[in-house]
Amino acid sequence: MNRRKVLNMPQKKDKVLVWIGAEFVHFFLTYGLQKKLDADYYAIIDITNKPKEFFMNQSLIDFKQIWFYHDEINNSGNTQPDINFLKEFENKYDINLWNLALNERIFYRFYDFHKFTDNEILNIEEKSIRFFERVLNQIKPDYFITKTPSFHHLELFRMMCDKSDCKVMILGYTKLAGILTISRDLNEIDYVKELDQYSSEGKSFEEMKEYLNNHSYFLKTYNYYKNDKKKITSQLSALTEFLLSSNLNINTNYNYYGRTKMKVISSLLNDRKKRKIRERFMEGNLLKKIDLKKPYIYFPMATDLERYVLIDSPFYTNQIEVIRHVAKSLPVGYNLYVKENPTNVTRDWREISQYKEIMDIPNVRLLHPKFSNDELLTNCDLVISIGGSSGFEAAFYEKPSIVFGNVLYTKLPSVSKVKDIETLPQLIKNKLKQKVNAIDLERFLTILKENAFEFDMFKFVTNIAKKFYHDETLVDVHIDESEVKEFIKSNNELIEILSSVHLKKIEEHKNRVNDA
Repeated sequence: MNRRKVLNMPQKKDKVLVWIGAEFVHFFLTYGLQKKLDADYYAIIDITNKPKEFFMNQSLIDFKQIWFYHDEINNSGNTQPDINFLKEFENKYDINLWNLALNERIFYRFYDFHKFTDNEILNIEEKSIRFFERVLNQIKPDYFITKTPSFHHLELFRMMCDKSDCKVMILGYTKLAGILTISRDLNEIDYVKELDQYSSEGKSFEEMKEYLNNHSYFLKTYNYYKNDKKKITSQLSALTEFLLSSNLNINTNYNYYGRTKMKVISSLLNDRKKRKIRERFMEGNLLKKIDLKKPYIYFPMATDLERYVLIDSPFYTNQIEVIRHVAKSLPVGYNLYVKENPTNVTRDWREISQYKEIMDIPNVRLLHPKFSNDELLTNCDLVISIGGSSGFEAAFYEKPSIVFGNVLYTKLPSVSKVKDIETLPQLIKNKLKQKVNAIDLERFLTILKENAFEFDMFKFVTNIAKKFYHDETLVDVHIDESEVKEFIKSNNELIEILSSVHLKKIEEHKNRVNDA
């Protein structure tokens, strides 16, 4: 073949598959990216019924094809699942389906509107898998761009993409507020070198702690929920629209099974009542003062419905049982100080019986959520957590930590993951002797600096919620394209940042392939 003809042949376009959820972030991201990258764009859209009309008719993004996830898995209750197909899938992809399913907040433990049967769950799994395989086989995407997988079906698809030739690009949070990453796995950084290969300027813990205070995930989330006062007008508007509109999601979206209007209103009223009762109990019983000079190990509780508990720590989702395991493993002379997570207010706190169960453990002290996190980190000898930000923040306070789940910061030598619960007593003894090295922490921060970017996701998501979702009170709403255009215009700077960092990531993947 003539060399000139080869050189003049048109370049094959990249195929970019995007997962778009109700929070809408990835729609705007794709809008900005298509202006920078000439590619074929596809989307799986995971939303309720009313916004579907916008996606079917919008002219802002030229999608080659879109799929509505819940349309593909409807009517999942009555038929028998194909067990042989599911077994073959598990063997082919090395994925444990029940591990994902039993930690799905909708299927088990946290959803009061509908009790899912084994058949319903397995049918949803089977239909999801068949749909996902059809999409992957049909378009063979080069890149899959997605939000953090919080629900099991998105995590399932991420895992399937990761085992194909598709480059997964998850927009994820680090444990530093306003610092985000894009990577194939939330708990890893793509193409990262060993820690000792990064340089150090000899920064002190105090210098690095100042950086932490400016990017404290704890303070950011605490202040966000503390100041997140929904306007009464937004709430009334959302309630009116909910009551007067049709309730189709109850039949078409398994996240809404059993959510009749009366059940939803009754649940909201009961939850508010429960919250007040629980808060009165917490005020009277959870400790606000304690002797911080006595030897103690600090255990900050997680919010149960978070991804880092349900997906990243799949065998440690019962926090009371985890606290018991830790309490059994303590050396004599130590107490365990357990603190309720202040952001658990978004889940109306825990049942009082759970607080009492923790308080009944002899060498455990249960602290009020308003107790100073800074004081606890300053005076403890060790931090043990499921996988939240406190395990990372401990290093800034020169304290080692132990985690139960998969986390990004286990690259730090001062952080150890529990691999076998029976070895926990010895692990605790070993960590109590360990000193945190400032150079290690600085090098890890260098990794984040080189592979992460600053972005105020709280601001962006809040802007979206105020514009389209009655201040995050109701997501099943009709969306008008003219309002989307207005939002793009007023938030162009944020969209520009998101699209630029994703383009940079795609270019990094391409350069790595060319260098290989």
